[in-house]
Amino acid sequence: MAIKKPLDETSHLYLIDGSGYIFRAYHALPPLTRSDGTPVGAVQGFCNMLWKLLEDLKGEDAPSHLAVIFDHSGKSFRNEIYDQYKAHRPPAPEDLVPQFGLIRDATRAFGTPCIELENYEADDIIATYARMAEAKGAKVTIVSSDKDLMQLVSDRIDMFDAMKNKRIEAEQVVEKFGVGPDRVIDIQSLAGDSVDNVPGVPGIGVKTAALLINEYGDLDTLLERAGEIKQKGRREKLLAHAEDARISRQLVTLKTDTPVTDEMDEFGITDPDAETLVKFLKEMEFRTFTRKVEEALGGPVADETGDATAPIDRDSYECVTTMKQLQAWIEKARTAGVIAVDTETDALSATASGLVGICLATAPGEACYIPLAHVDPEGSGDMFDTGEKPDQIPMDDAIAALKPLLEDPAVLKVGQNFKYDLSVLARYGIDVAPYDDTMLISYVMEAGLHGHGMDELAEIHLGHQCIAFKEICGTGKNQISFDKVPLDKATQYAAEDADVTLRLWEILKPAMVSKKKATVYETLERPMAKVLSDMERVGVKVDPDQLRRLSSDFAQKMAAAEAAAHEAAGREFNVASPKQIGEILFGEMGLPGGKKTKTGAWSTDVTVLDQLAAEGHDLPVALLEYRQYAKLKSTYSDALFDHINPQTKRIHGSFSLAATTTGRLSSTEPNLQNIPIRTEAGRKIREVFIPEPGHVLVAADYSQIELRLLAHIAGVESLKQAFRDGQDIHAMTASEVFGVPVEGMDPMVRRKAKAINFGVIYGISAFGLANQIDVSREEAKNFIDAYFEKFPGIADYMERMKKEAKDTGYVETVFGRRCHFPGIRDKNPNMRMFAERQAINAPIQGSAADVIRRAMIRMDDALRAANLDARMLLQVHDELVFEVPEDQADRLIDLASKVMGEACAPALELSVPLDVDAKAGKSWAEAH
Repeated sequence: MAIKKPLDETSHLYLIDGSGYIFRAYHALPPLTRSDGTPVGAVQGFCNMLWKLLEDLKGEDAPSHLAVIFDHSGKSFRNEIYDQYKAHRPPAPEDLVPQFGLIRDATRAFGTPCIELENYEADDIIATYARMAEAKGAKVTIVSSDKDLMQLVSDRIDMFDAMKNKRIEAEQVVEKFGVGPDRVIDIQSLAGDSVDNVPGVPGIGVKTAALLINEYGDLDTLLERAGEIKQKGRREKLLAHAEDARISRQLVTLKTDTPVTDEMDEFGITDPDAETLVKFLKEMEFRTFTRKVEEALGGPVADETGDATAPIDRDSYECVTTMKQLQAWIEKARTAGVIAVDTETDALSATASGLVGICLATAPGEACYIPLAHVDPEGSGDMFDTGEKPDQIPMDDAIAALKPLLEDPAVLKVGQNFKYDLSVLARYGIDVAPYDDTMLISYVMEAGLHGHGMDELAEIHLGHQCIAFKEICGTGKNQISFDKVPLDKATQYAAEDADVTLRLWEILKPAMVSKKKATVYETLERPMAKVLSDMERVGVKVDPDQLRRLSSDFAQKMAAAEAAAHEAAGREFNVASPKQIGEILFGEMGLPGGKKTKTGAWSTDVTVLDQLAAEGHDLPVALLEYRQYAKLKSTYSDALFDHINPQTKRIHGSFSLAATTTGRLSSTEPNLQNIPIRTEAGRKIREVFIPEPGHVLVAADYSQIELRLLAHIAGVESLKQAFRDGQDIHAMTASEVFGVPVEGMDPMVRRKAKAINFGVIYGISAFGLANQIDVSREEAKNFIDAYFEKFPGIADYMERMKKEAKDTGYVETVFGRRCHFPGIRDKNPNMRMFAERQAINAPIQGSAADVIRRAMIRMDDALRAANLDARMLLQVHDELVFEVPEDQADRLIDLASKVMGEACAPALELSVPLDVDAKAGKSWAEAH
């Protein structure tokens, strides 16, 4: 709280650039809202930054006086000098505007002077106070990294960049501008400022300006003697834009005589008033930060019992090794009605690992670990106190006791990435229900803003750092499996997982409801954990003999490509060595287009080789072929062997629910999403996936679902009608864009239209389309322009999505899934444009992902109701793969097509039909 304390030569005044803090806080943290929907992310960031600064400044260099300075809303006197001043600055983000007032309230809650002045900018107020304090002999530190404030640096005035923890004095100013602080104004007058729209002298940058000022002494002298400058370009620019430089000087010169009314004696600093600050923080619902402040200031710390934000005490966790202890926890769990559950295993695979222990949490801070299969590792010495296998409840007894609880419909089970635990427990006969998943709750609210793993969520929402797995199990060759971890360490690590998960649930579940994402979670996310768990445990059969033949075939093709490469190069070399390839292509053969990387080696990535191959060079063609088959061999024909489960003889892949921004599933162990779709090699890989004897595989694939959704979302009537009429959409597009009849259409013309249709969804550029269909860039641009002219609704949709993403930071699918793109506000134009393309595509790709999720969620009940013995095996992009007895294949095809085709109903009535192509076969390839 500020107190009256005379400012004199012994004082140290800190002036904080509050406006700079606001924008740093806004861009540093993900969006956050209170339960009433008010955005408060920037407020939280500001409070954290101010608190950290005040804490860090305690000590020898502590300020005696401090104030936070803000820009006043509206224009300043500089707009009267130059009406285009800051004209190019976009308006503040919509969700930041309501936080401006709250941040000023936060400043006052900290007991810190909050100062702004109409018609002046924060920098002018800072300049005025800094010079006033300097005149009194006080030391001044300006907390900012704003280059405009560097003109104030002197023997008694410095700057502090709190983000980089870096002091800025005269030496750093010279590094930045090439001149001392007394000539910064001259440099800025010449160089201008594109952010503030200060004109300067076109073509004169900071380095050139420094050379000129150092040579001529100051701006006035330079402009008077501009005609003497030898370099014609500089001379003409300075002569033509001398007045711009003078106007720019007025704009960049900070006012040191603003009519401030707050006396610096009132800036005296002391600790904030605990009651005032805590009251404000609680109103903002900053629970973790509130507790930190309460503890630091000795305020009214709340009762910690059951508080999700209470400090975590790992020593309080219980290791359950007797049935009496276990029964007590089971009773406690039934009373609680909501419990967190986590499993510990001896490997990463949910479908192959052994259960080592189970963790439960019944309230924040109340958690236990139930070890079930810990062993004494050979040669461990005194790892366990007894040196023998520790006391544990027999596995069968523990499972029998826990099964009724974990299947009890009256007790909600909460997990983090619960699909894993569902799979593990199902293999031990436990069908967990009902359940919630904190990873998925976080995902529906903040997809694209950060990861959703437990460790990251704990840091974001609890301010807590969990024990790392490597801390207890080690890394590399010395890593041990969890069953070999001593029980004391295992208990702290494992029970913490359950404790943190329950705390996250208590914070995230209400937030999800207030953000109105509960429907998305309940209909698209939560049920999928069980669907995918079941699917992964079923797995898919592969033919090992066919795999061996395929691996041998790829090896032969690699050898042939290698021989062709050696022949084209005229000598032998290592075809897997980018360094040797670069030296031959660009050093020895002198081919065009060579570029060196930062390491000094030639770049030989696929883009470079593709370009050279397109120009007719044999060596890059052979190298590309070699790389293709080498990747197919290592990624599929060889790697698939490693994924065959020795017990089931099937491959049990893993599907990630929260790995993409748009809701698409990703596939690992192995990754089946990247098998080439339309190549012979891709077909051969699919041939190794086979059914059990007497069965067939059925592949059911949505036909052009993303184009159909584009037609619906963008409201393109001609495209919608074409889909309703069952037309060839690419031929129809070609007819519309190129003005040719559908009948007798040249296949190449249709191919171009197809490339545009799919390219537009992904924001393809003229350059990208030109490369794809082998035309000039100008011709590709004309195609795209003609496309938008014929289908203006698509162009309108694209602009609408870009604006929506810029205004809110996110876009949504037709089912309400929210996809965030923080890069949409990035200063880097390439990052910004990439985010814009993502924002255009996300509602389409995300809606398609939502549709297939809805179909998958309904499929199990539909199969059961139809009395079909079919099992869902895989989901790859827009396709579902089933295994079914041969005599039921036709019925399954009809049922899958119906369920998938009606997946949107009743939540959404699409204006286009969803067509499904389904086929049966003795392999995945044959089912296509």
